[in-house]
Amino acid sequence: MWLKPEEVLLKNALKLWMMERSNDYFVLQRRRGYGEEGGGGLTGLLVGTLDSVLDSTAKVAPFRILHQTPDSQVYLSIACGADREEITKHWEWLEENIMKTLSVFDSNEDITNFVQGKIRGLIAEEGKHSFAKEDDPEKFREALLKFEKCFGLPEQEKLVTYYSCSYWKGRVPCQGWLYLSTNFLSFYSFLLGSEIKLIISWDAVSKLEKTSNVILTESIHVCSQGENHYFSMFLHINQTYLLMEQLANYAIRRIFDKETFDNDPVLDDPLQITKRGLENRAHSEQFNAFFRLPKEETLKEVHECFLWVPFSHFNTHGKMCISENYICFASHDGNLCSVIIPLREVLAIDKTNDSSKSVIISVKGKTAFRFSEVKEFEQLVAKLRLKCGTTSTQYHDISTEVPVSSDSIDPSDDTDVQSLTCQRECSKTVNTEALMTVFHPQNLETLDSKMLKEKMKEQSWNILFSECGRGVSMFRTKKTRDLVVRGIPETLRGELWMLFSGAVNDMAANPGYYAEVVEQSLGTYNLATEEIERDLRRSLPEHPAFQSDTGISALRRVLTAYAFRNPKIGYCQAMNILTSVLLLYAKEEEAFWLLVAVCERMLPDYFNRRIIGALVDQAVFEELIRDHLPQLTEHMTDMTFFSSISLSWFLTLFISVLPIESAVNVVDCFFYDGIKAILQLGLAILDYNLDKLLACKDDAEAVTALNRFFNNVTNKDSPLPSSVQQGSNVSDEKSSHIRVDITDLIRESNEKYGNICYENIHSMRCRNRLYVIQTLEETTKQNVLRVVSQDVKLSLHELDELYVIFKKELFFSYYWCLSSPVLKHHDPSLPYLEQYQIDCQQFRVLYHLLSPWAHSANRDSLALWTFRLLDENSDCLINFKEFSSAIDIMYNGSFTEKLKLLFKLHISPAYTEVQYKDPSKGDELSKEELLYFSQLHVSKPAEEKEAKSAKDSPEKEKEKVNIQAYLSQWQDELLKKEENIKDLPRMNQSQFIQFSKTLYNLFHGDPEEESLYQAIAVVTSLLLRMEEVGRKLHSPTSAMKGLSGAVCVSGVPSEGQAEKPLEKEPSSPREEPQWSFAFEQILASLLNEPALVKFFEKSIDLKAKLENAKTSQLSSRTKK
Repeated sequence: MWLKPEEVLLKNALKLWMMERSNDYFVLQRRRGYGEEGGGGLTGLLVGTLDSVLDSTAKVAPFRILHQTPDSQVYLSIACGADREEITKHWEWLEENIMKTLSVFDSNEDITNFVQGKIRGLIAEEGKHSFAKEDDPEKFREALLKFEKCFGLPEQEKLVTYYSCSYWKGRVPCQGWLYLSTNFLSFYSFLLGSEIKLIISWDAVSKLEKTSNVILTESIHVCSQGENHYFSMFLHINQTYLLMEQLANYAIRRIFDKETFDNDPVLDDPLQITKRGLENRAHSEQFNAFFRLPKEETLKEVHECFLWVPFSHFNTHGKMCISENYICFASHDGNLCSVIIPLREVLAIDKTNDSSKSVIISVKGKTAFRFSEVKEFEQLVAKLRLKCGTTSTQYHDISTEVPVSSDSIDPSDDTDVQSLTCQRECSKTVNTEALMTVFHPQNLETLDSKMLKEKMKEQSWNILFSECGRGVSMFRTKKTRDLVVRGIPETLRGELWMLFSGAVNDMAANPGYYAEVVEQSLGTYNLATEEIERDLRRSLPEHPAFQSDTGISALRRVLTAYAFRNPKIGYCQAMNILTSVLLLYAKEEEAFWLLVAVCERMLPDYFNRRIIGALVDQAVFEELIRDHLPQLTEHMTDMTFFSSISLSWFLTLFISVLPIESAVNVVDCFFYDGIKAILQLGLAILDYNLDKLLACKDDAEAVTALNRFFNNVTNKDSPLPSSVQQGSNVSDEKSSHIRVDITDLIRESNEKYGNICYENIHSMRCRNRLYVIQTLEETTKQNVLRVVSQDVKLSLHELDELYVIFKKELFFSYYWCLSSPVLKHHDPSLPYLEQYQIDCQQFRVLYHLLSPWAHSANRDSLALWTFRLLDENSDCLINFKEFSSAIDIMYNGSFTEKLKLLFKLHISPAYTEVQYKDPSKGDELSKEELLYFSQLHVSKPAEEKEAKSAKDSPEKEKEKVNIQAYLSQWQDELLKKEENIKDLPRMNQSQFIQFSKTLYNLFHGDPEEESLYQAIAVVTSLLLRMEEVGRKLHSPTSAMKGLSGAVCVSGVPSEGQAEKPLEKEPSSPREEPQWSFAFEQILASLLNEPALVKFFEKSIDLKAKLENAKTSQLSSRTKK
């Protein structure tokens, strides 16, 4: 590797380096201790330790090239190498391209300048694409070389960053280097001859957390496959931990949730991931989550500044955050003040002429926002004006004294016209009013006490609007939160839900989208629509709105439209309950966008088959219970109790457990505070019932106590009619149960647990996501092993080890083979056995690692034929059950079973003639050849193929799951009898010749090789004689042209003698009568030879093979 020229004093360097080559201008040196017998003694050990610990070029490579000028003690390091071959290439290049040129220069200074310029040019060309985004390209190149040298990972593995740290081996810290790449966490240390090398794949990490104890002040704990690893002594431990957290989560999601990254060019290609890119992405995700912006927004700039708050008459200090379409502000105390300004609302952007460095942004609604003390405010104004177009040129500079309300008149806006047009078109098919206004219109003539309170709430909000503004650009303050906690008025609920959730931005950015989706989804019929129809009447059935066709039709349209928009989620139970409440208070199109906001941003991964998001938040909830209610944790022997009771709380936002009039207040808080509101309320409920729960003797008693509590939660201020309220149905005579008002409960949850911050929740979500996914994967593995163990003789432990190796090989393909045409990414909706499947290339790698027949010269052909035999449905993929069945026969099968497997490998449909494109490689198949031959299938009638396809995939027809077809398929498998050897087809001439060659190859290298060759020669000769006699009986004139030379009967043939005539045989004219053998004939003949029976029946140690495969699996992949 070429290095940026740096000065080196050769006098001191000679203690650590030894001269290998030199000429007038260059010196090639070797690191002392490297390549010497015994490691160079004590000096070599000390040098190796320095190389591992110190952050210098010396630690990188054992070879280097220096540039020297005559009569000078100063040298320039210009290249280094991990091995002699690499450094020799550099040396030869210098001799061929540089040495001749240097002789023409007159001065030493010119020579040095020329060499430096040439080397810098080489580095610039070499690293133009790879290192342009790194903070320090030179040091990163050095670290990359060390990373590649130490761990030998494929060159596609992208190093993201590296840190100096200590790895704790027991109670001893080992200083070394931690390397974080896209798929692995790697650590290397070399201290006084003791080498530590650690490679952990991110997808195997089940726990990642920061810990501290008496010995370790602060460290990072990584748990992988039951092993605990601790790293400490970081210079920036928080930065390191966040980066590790991101890489672990991205790796997990890239494998288990590939669709998430399909439209993301950076994450979809791990080679594009960089440290800076990850940090920027983390900031953007935090920015979008805090301000509830669309996921597509990217944080571009952040400016420290002050925002003038007119109703409080003071400047609040905070940060202005700018993305493609929004300008946002949050005070350093997040609860004090925040503002979201969509650029679509901006009318003018101006700057002041005084020293306040102010930027004034005018928006629709006669409002202006003044940001002061903005660094480089003039450039910022120019950028923002460019983003917003030319409208700002209409306005003159505004002085610092200008009030918030500007007298500027809003110009007509094309967006509003388009929106109105789309609404008119949409109104032809969808409801344009909230169901609550239709079924429960407010009667202003008869105002009771509850309606008066409702009007007072509305008045409070109107006052807030007059002070803080109304709409998406309103000031959000502590007063806003207080009003939300008290409950949003019925008439404002839909508007404010849209505002606080950010759904208003999604709808504004996609005018007319909902009407289009409704029209496109009408008449579609699939599994999602079937489930929707089944659940329509179960959604708030007691409410009049959903006892009529108006409400049911609206609910159907919204759910079907969303299933059409997002087929990955489709429809999930609980979505109907949530959507029905949204439709009560929001217009139909607004309800749709609220559902989008909930499913795709606010509750990610909640509404899918594995409800991973809900399980993650349940784990977060359990963690918060341990922190805030330790006495409850001590009382409950099993924390899964909280998971079982809280699942419906998270999935339905308490709508399914609380009366509707109380639940809507919870939804108010959820749209304002996100999942934080649900977690706080859950803690408050458990805290309120703490004494009752501590007195419970079992889980059933605790569930009963909580259900009774929920039935007694009321909303005394709800203006809903008594016929709709669910809490009013509880008899007032039950005075033993104290009623709890939902407003008081929410207020208490804010007071007690309001210190739970967004950053902690996000960190806990990331941490627990790893645990949840690994737990689900463990469940999948146990189910697969339970099914497979019934059909094989392998022990459960051996199956477990085999499954880990099988799955790891598949994941390696996900790491580096981004565009495999056959491989399917993990789909948890499939049956357990079908979730992980490998192709022929992966099977070959595993065959080489695990098969007892992998030493055979034609092992690639054997792997190909075995794969074709296992691939019964011809989709070029096999699952673990099929894979393990073959391994089981090879190791635990009887003589007959092993022979039958070999026989079937050499007949159709498994057998195919392999013609090598490159004879120089011998019997080794290239990846392209392997995939080509694996896809060659025996031709079948079209009708048979279609019937088989329909049977193998019952769910494909009309996108509907055919239960009867699945049951029929299951019954066929249960009734499937052991294959009768008499049913096997006969083996023809060319197949038998290849079968004989395979047997010779299998015996090669065996201690009994000679007796085995003798035995197979006798058997082959006997079979040929039998066939000759049979053919003469039918056709006396026929002769065995060329067949008598197939084997040598007298004596034991050498391998070359045996193979040479066999190879000629396929070229025999096809017109000649073909001879063939039945399996019974071959079996009977081989049973007469004890040496052959002993060979196939001898036991083979599978445990050792599995251990070796686990240690060499990664390195074998690297060599491919």
